[in-house]
Amino acid sequence: MATMGPFCKNDQALAAEKAKMYLEKMNNILVNIAITGEGGAGKSTLVNALRGIKNGTEGAAPTGVVETTMEPTEYFHAEHANIRIWDLPGVGTTKFKAAKYLKKVGFEKYDFFIIVSNERFKENDAKLAKEIQKMKKKFYFVRSKIDNSITSQQKDNPNVQEEEVLNIIRNYCTEELQKLGFESPKIFLVSGSRLDLYEFEGLRKTLMEELPEHQRYVLQLALPNTSLEAIEQKKKTLEKKIIWFTVTSTAAAAAPVPGLPEAVNVGIIMGFTVDCAVSLGLTPKLLRKLSELSGVPLDDLKAETKSPLAGAEIIDDLVLKVLKKSSAFIAAAALQGGATFVPAVGIPFAMAISCVTTYRALTYILNSLADDAQSVFKKAWL
Repeated sequence: MATMGPFCKNDQALAAEKAKMYLEKMNNILVNIAITGEGGAGKSTLVNALRGIKNGTEGAAPTGVVETTMEPTEYFHAEHANIRIWDLPGVGTTKFKAAKYLKKVGFEKYDFFIIVSNERFKENDAKLAKEIQKMKKKFYFVRSKIDNSITSQQKDNPNVQEEEVLNIIRNYCTEELQKLGFESPKIFLVSGSRLDLYEFEGLRKTLMEELPEHQRYVLQLALPNTSLEAIEQKKKTLEKKIIWFTVTSTAAAAAPVPGLPEAVNVGIIMGFTVDCAVSLGLTPKLLRKLSELSGVPLDDLKAETKSPLAGAEIIDDLVLKVLKKSSAFIAAAALQGGATFVPAVGIPFAMAISCVTTYRALTYILNSLADDAQSVFKKAWL
């Protein structure tokens, strides 16, 4: 709680305004991801996987072995509307050279590019990457359908080990790109049907290192849970939100209007709870999607959760019922309720109590849901 000190005093109105502006800014940041590659390379499967959607289900991008995308096609993330994933036509399917191709597809709107191949990267891929580089945008090579490649190799040679196949594919792709002018290309071996396997985690970490901070923030919460570490990183990102929500709550407690601090706190707590459930994949809809993707029955996934908030529709009564389990929250809330109207001392005291109450409530909810997300992930994929 030491870090809360600066937020629990001084100019509360100014602090609340800054907190509100920050949260609104974070909620409105757009991230546009461009995915390109030749027909049949697995682009659409990757588009669906990034959105947490199984191929062939409602809202999924159509998949097939023939290139059907002749114009950029935009797909919204179902739970994070500020994430846009664009399926671009493969540069090899157009009559345009790489530079003109990028102009045609509107390269300036994309924050970074993922160049997908299910075999080897070809001259068109390299030319496209070099043009993207000239325009000072980030790009990443993804070798897709790795699970199919491993199965095929093991069918031919039952004794070959998975890691051996991965090394062969990685070295082959690296050598091809080096021949095309890339000294140390970044290549990630990925299966669109199982992002938790192989090297998608490496791609996620690279994005978190290389993208601007505001884009990292948005993308971190929107990407599907692909590892226990990814869930832990989401938790850390959500922890940063707690500070800003607490500032807003503290400022509201300074206003001597009956019921205002309580009403603001409930609204803040509700909003944050929904944020956590969505980002950690614990809403009813997201658990159903996870069941479809993993093949684990929905009831088995729900059985791994302990918090009543996991897999439930978030309503005021449910949130308050959960918080009643926290004795520290109850005590602080009771003190806050009467303190605001005590002359002189009351308002500062209420502000301090509001600070503590909101912080503890939000932390309690986040910890509970993050623990459940870890348990659900283990049941689905490990």
